[in-house]
Parts: sequence; structure tokens; C-alpha cells
Amino acid sequence: MASGACSHRDPMLKKRDDFEDMLEERRNSSDLRYALRCYNPVLYKGVTPCKANLLKSMVLQSDQIHYVINQVSKETCKAVSDVQEEVSAILEEMAHRLQISTVRFFAFTLSKIFKVLFRSICVNEDGIQRLQQAIQEHPVVLLPSHRSYMDFLLMSYILYTYDLALPVIAAGMDFMGMKFVGEMLRMSGAFFIRRSFGGDKLYWAVFSEYVKIIIKNGFAPVEFFLEGTRSRTCKSLTPKLGLLNIVMDPFLKGEVYDVNLVPVSISYERILEESLYARELLGVPKPKESTSGLFKARKVLSEDYGSIHVYFGQPVSVRSLVKGRVNRCQFNLEPRHIPRKPSEEIYSFVNDSAYRLVRAQEENMVLKPWVLLASLLLQNHHQKQAAGQKGGMALDELIEKAAWLRDVSRQYGAFLHWPDHMSPSEVVSSSLSLHQGLVRISEGRVQLALEQGGLAKPHSTITPEEDVLNQAVIVLSCASYRNQAMHVFLRPALLASAIHTAASNQKQEVYNSFSFLRNMFSNEFILCPGATVQDFEEACYLLVKTGALQVTQQEVVVTERGHRTLTFLTSMLDPFLQGYQSRAGDFKGQQGDGELIGRHSGRKTPHSENCRRSALSHQPREKDTEKC
Repeated sequence: MASGACSHRDPMLKKRDDFEDMLEERRNSSDLRYALRCYNPVLYKGVTPCKANLLKSMVLQSDQIHYVINQVSKETCKAVSDVQEEVSAILEEMAHRLQISTVRFFAFTLSKIFKVLFRSICVNEDGIQRLQQAIQEHPVVLLPSHRSYMDFLLMSYILYTYDLALPVIAAGMDFMGMKFVGEMLRMSGAFFIRRSFGGDKLYWAVFSEYVKIIIKNGFAPVEFFLEGTRSRTCKSLTPKLGLLNIVMDPFLKGEVYDVNLVPVSISYERILEESLYARELLGVPKPKESTSGLFKARKVLSEDYGSIHVYFGQPVSVRSLVKGRVNRCQFNLEPRHIPRKPSEEIYSFVNDSAYRLVRAQEENMVLKPWVLLASLLLQNHHQKQAAGQKGGMALDELIEKAAWLRDVSRQYGAFLHWPDHMSPSEVVSSSLSLHQGLVRISEGRVQLALEQGGLAKPHSTITPEEDVLNQAVIVLSCASYRNQAMHVFLRPALLASAIHTAASNQKQEVYNSFSFLRNMFSNEFILCPGATVQDFEEACYLLVKTGALQVTQQEVVVTERGHRTLTFLTSMLDPFLQGYQSRAGDFKGQQGDGELIGRHSGRKTPHSENCRRSALSHQPREKDTEKC
């Protein structure tokens, strides 16, 4: 392990912008006047918005499309005119067709809906000002986190409210099949792409050229989700690189001076698809997007979904990212219009950049008190279940633990929205009330609402199978909220588990265990490639800073006050360890549970003693339920 000193920036010193509630004005003024107001955004270098037909014409006349058409014509023995017709059909299916009248309709409708669903929508206005400046200077790519269908509607609503250029949004083909709604989304800036292109050279060429022409000319900000799809587990997914590679390409080839990448963090106090995600993770098929399904979902309007925080991060310059990483001279060796597979150097650069951008999203995610409460209640539930005891904890105990965890998470740099003008008991009571479908308070004790799965149906009408499914939905819904805090506790939790499994307290032994666990979870969490030593030292720094560890050149020693912290941290990671053990056990047959995780350290781990393979105890991997 590298022993060089590493300078640490204290996460508590990180300056973050203040928020303003954009719904406050909407509650006090006319929604119709708001929707019909003058909308005149400033674009990149003052260009005028591009009409849909002109954009299609530019794609059809581009050198790259002509080159690929001729290639496909030769390979398939089709006439060039036939291939051109295919290109036109792809463009017709894909292209957006922005109409301000549709945008105004959405502005009016969403104002009505948002005021009913949410208490507040808080936006960092300093971030809006930075974005406005970035749009005028260079082409902009917006990269929001993706936890709900609401995300892309919310983004366009915010930009319209602040008189910024509306984005062109990459949307899945599923939405295009929704009668009326699909076309309205197209007319508000969505362009539709297939979930998978396979080896379709023609489709890839049309898609990439469509996006690159928008970027090169700065016609509008381009918006897409780096994670590729909604995260059903509410933790960040491994980034997909295809679109990021496309939007960087014009800079790499010298066609634009720079491109600004803007990570956006969208944090929901309560997620609309809460139970739907849990059911999908348990194997219930995902409902198909449809207009009728949208109208059936109107019952959500009777629910309270708390607040939303949207944080527009610092624009990241592609030019600054590339500096010292990529030799752009390689792009001068052949004509720019000839498609080429990215080199290993380019792939590595784009991959590292993607991880960095998702980490920026994570760091600016606003955590609500319920995230901490869900973590504590889940740990209590699993501990009581393992001991065969009745679940739940005293309300006073929960309040005390929540206040302790609030202080720990702030020391770890969490962006925590905890109202300081309220007492801990008031904050906890408010959070429990908002999530009353997941928890029950009875006789001064708080527990997960597992009786009849938190449903109001008479017990006699619920089959045993339904009861188990409903209980699992409650547990996994709480787990999704706990997962929102995983990026805060991940590195200290990896170190805590490494200390637990290492053969001794020697620093090198602990590092080896940490490295093993980090590698094992490299596709589960956002762990930047090649940053093992940096992550280890950051974890040591945080645990030493909070008094949980003493670290010397040779040893890592847990302090007396550190046992509580390390117990919490190992419990945060345990569901994932148990999930991996369960999956590994399927392949290894009768292999001893503890040996699967502990063999690298030469001894079995106590983690295995509590390994429970039921849906109520381990964390399903999102990749098992979602192939995208």
C-alpha cells in the first residue's frame, strides 16, 4: 500500500448553495399567467432555435450519414435510395419537435400537479445562474440523477420557470407508445431512442449525428441520464458511456472549443414509485407505460410526497477533464466523418469522467431525516429478527439515535436537510408521519408496518403468499431510502467491515481486506477506478476525525467510543454482503457461508452467522431485475 501523505479536504467545509422554494410564488400567483408569460431564453452565442425540419435536413446531409449510407448499401446490397429512406424513417421516429404551445400547456398543468403533490420544490438559484452563464459560453449537457419518472418533467419545468433554454431530452421508446402523451413529450423537447441498438450501424450513425449536430451548433442543451435508467434501489447505478462518449466527441475532434457537463442532483423526500420499485425488485413485471396507466395513477394526487431538492452542480469543462489525459492529435489522422470505435485511451477517459460526474451527483444529493430513520429501523428489524425477538424500538431511543446519526453524517460531509429550528423529537415525528405507510407507532414504540404489509385489507382476504410479498415490499421500500445515504457511509463502512474481517489490526492486513471488499463491490456502488488507496485514506481520515479509530503507520485500532460507530457502519453494509453470500452460495453449493467473504483474510467472518436468504433480509441486486 502506498504510504505517501494525502491531503484531505474536510467534507464539512465544502460550501454548498442555499435553496429557494420555487413553488412559493406559484401558490401566490396565477398559473395561467405564469404559463403564458414572455419566454425568451438566451442561447449559445445568441443562435436562434433550430426548426425540426432544418435539424433533420442537417443530419441527412452530413458527411457521416452519407458515408454510412454508402457502407450499408454495399454490405447489404440495397440501393442507396432505399437506405436513405431507412435513415429518414429513423429520423422521423426519433426527432423532437419543440412547440412552445405544448411547453406552456405542461407549465400550467405541472404547476397544478406539483402544488398538490409536494410541499416545496427547492432549487439552488446560484446553480441556475452558473447554468445560465454556461449556456451562453459553450454547448451544455445536463446530467440529472434518475430516481423517478418525474425527473425529466421537473427539469424542463425548472428551466422554463427561470427563463433558461429548454433541453433536448433523450427518452426511451417506451414513452413514444403512449397515445397523445408521447407526442406531447416530443413537442416539449423529447427525442426517442431505442433501449438497445445491437449491431445496427445505421441507427447508431443517425442517433449519434443527431446529438452531435445539436451540440456543435449549440441549438439547445442536451439532457440525458448517465445511469441509463431509473434506479429502483435509489442508489447510483454504474454509468452508461454511450451518450457521454457522443457528446464529448465534437470537442475531441476539435469541432467545438469546449463542452460544459452539468451534474444535477434531484432528491425526493418521498418517491412516487416507492412500492412499485419494491415489487419490481421482487420479480413483479414492470407495468407498461401507457396513457391509461397514467390516468389510473391519478390517485397519487391524494398523497403527500413532502419536498424535492434540485441542486445544479458546478459545470464541468470537458477541456479541463481532457487535459493531460488524451492526445487529441490522433483524431487528425483520418477524416472526422468516418466513424471509429473509441480507443482504449478514450474509453478509459470517458469511463473515469462518468464516475466522477456520478460522484458529483451523489455529493450534492440532499438527505432527509427519514433516510437516517429508515437506516436505524432496518438495522433494528434485522437484529431483532435474527435474535427471534419482536421488532421495533422505543420512540425516545429512536430520537436519541437519530440525533447521534445526524451529527455523524454531517461530520462525514452529508448534505443533510435537518430543520435546526425544530427539536429532534419534532423532526422525527414529522418524518414518521410522512411515511406512515411504512412504519407504525404503538405504545411508544416504532416499528416497520409489517402487519398485513401496511395495508388496510382485512386479514382474512390476504393469502400467506400475499402477506410475505407485502412485508417484503415494506422492507425493500425502507431499504431504498437507506440506500440514499450509502454514498456518505460507504467508504467508512468498507473500512469497518475490513477491520471486522482482517486477520489482525495491522494496517496492511486491514488495507488488504478493504481492497478485497472494494473490488467485490466495484459494480454495486460508485467507486472510481484506480482510487483504492485514496478511498482507504479517506475512510481512515473520517473515522479518526470522529474519534472512532486511531491509525498509526503500522496499526488500525478501534477506540472505546468507536465501537458504536463501527457497529452501525458494518450493519449498513451487511445486507449487501449477505446478498452476495447468498448469490455465491447458489454457485458454490455447500461452501461455508463465512469462507466466501472471509477466505481472503484466512478466517471465517461472523457476518455469515446472520445470513438470511429470505426477501426480508438481503438486498437484491438491481442488475438481476433490470437489464438495460
